[in-house]
Amino acid sequence: MTGPALTGPAAAGRAGSGFGAFVARAARAGALVVQPRMGMAQAARMREGLLATRAAEAVTVGTITLDSYTRTGDLDAARRALAAGAGLNGYPISTHPVEVTRAVLRGVADAGFPVQVRHGSAAPEGIVRALLAAGLDATEGGPVSYCLPYGRTPLREAVESWRRSCELLASVREFGVEPHLETFGGCLMGQLCPPSLLIAVSVLEALFFRRHGLRSISLSYAQQADGRQDEEALAALGRIAGELLPDVDRHLVVYAYMGVYPRSPGGARLLLEDAARLAVRGGAARLIVKTTAEAHRIPTVAENVRALEAAAAAAAAERDRPGPVAPPDTGIEAEARALIGAVLDLDADLGRALVRAFAAGYLDVPYCLHPDNAGRARSALGPDGRLYWSAVGSMPIAGLVERGRPPILGSAGLLAALSHVRRRYDDPADADGSSAVAGRGLPALR
Repeated sequence: MTGPALTGPAAAGRAGSGFGAFVARAARAGALVVQPRMGMAQAARMREGLLATRAAEAVTVGTITLDSYTRTGDLDAARRALAAGAGLNGYPISTHPVEVTRAVLRGVADAGFPVQVRHGSAAPEGIVRALLAAGLDATEGGPVSYCLPYGRTPLREAVESWRRSCELLASVREFGVEPHLETFGGCLMGQLCPPSLLIAVSVLEALFFRRHGLRSISLSYAQQADGRQDEEALAALGRIAGELLPDVDRHLVVYAYMGVYPRSPGGARLLLEDAARLAVRGGAARLIVKTTAEAHRIPTVAENVRALEAAAAAAAAERDRPGPVAPPDTGIEAEARALIGAVLDLDADLGRALVRAFAAGYLDVPYCLHPDNAGRARSALGPDGRLYWSAVGSMPIAGLVERGRPPILGSAGLLAALSHVRRRYDDPADADGSSAVAGRGLPALR
């Protein structure tokens, strides 16, 4: 890594004060860090979005979300689209000259407002080089979570690319920088993936990052349809990460619900507020928000800011409430530990172990069509919103899952499950008999 890659707006004085350190300081002060999903193709608009995020009435970090062409490595298409003024669904960091991206960040990104690059790439080396050259050192993803759901890149190739990317990112430590990498493993498929598998993949990706040089890591978990189940999952994730990653600066990050979002502004806001309450009750330090526009279109900067502020207010109010009662143990942690242990036993090299685990069906993502996924596991949603395994395939948890599992979903059942949360929040009386309390969130969160 050459010196120029570490010059620019985010380089000066950032040693020991990077992304992970900022979140840790906020957590010690009792604040939940909130973060948008924001990416605009034009540099001026991207800068405006970052400035607005920084100015929000909340403790925030910035996001530069990349476009699909950059994610898939089709940089010629990104250049043509940018030159033609065609719409891109994110910021083309590998296409804009590095001086342009540095100008976007100048006077915005610093120790008091770190910025993370979000992308979705199974082969992210070029992206990592581009973000480092611009003076940034925080990103996210993973060899499993940014491979299986998003394309057909062979898992073996993704693992090797992510190994090189981790080592490249970690190499900047010699310049006094502490890079940060967030797992996306807790967000597999966005919905209908039982929590034990989300925990297992998030932890396994974090271990992969650690073995390839990263020391500042966050572990993700996506809000599902039942708050108490999510609280149990987050507690398990925190305990397992603490045991397996004791020497890592780490925190948990919750994603506001990633499935079919409520259409009504009130329902969408209530779902976001429940995500903020879940983050607080589950011990997470950061929340990725969604807006009231999610069901209709790409949100504006102003809508993102309102979402950040609404989430921060809900989190602050939740902190003033009595501490949560520990959720009952329904076996999530035992399942997650069995999955993690089975993978770690396959090979001393974790990358090879992950490839072998999917080949053997020890890890199997429901409803994922990637060629390297066994596709024998299935999940279902109970009337209360809890996710269950309805078939575990070859995963080593057959003796741990609850008996009396729901049947495997047909097409009608799958569509109903996918829209469960939307119906529950848009029309509380129209979700299998469960209802929300107006202005108070779902009873499961109380």
